[in-house]
Amino acid sequence: MMRHRLRLFTGDESATPVAEPPVNVRLADISRALLDAARRNRAWLDDFADEEIQVSPDLFEILSAYVRMRPGA
Repeated sequence: MMRHRLRLFTGDESATPVAEPPVNVRLADISRALLDAARRNRAWLDDFADEEIQVSPDLFEILSAYVRMRPGA
């Protein structure tokens, strides 16, 4: 399960933002949420459309093959 992180806004805009380290999650832990968000056309999913994610080479190969094999809409 993903742990939520809340940050308190102090109004100090001169502070340099600290880059947070990447979070590793299992695909099984997020797939239901992503599927539901896509089916319901949730706006927050579009907010992250340009985000890059890292996947294993074998998962990328499977996903690429799946996209090529899907019938056109």
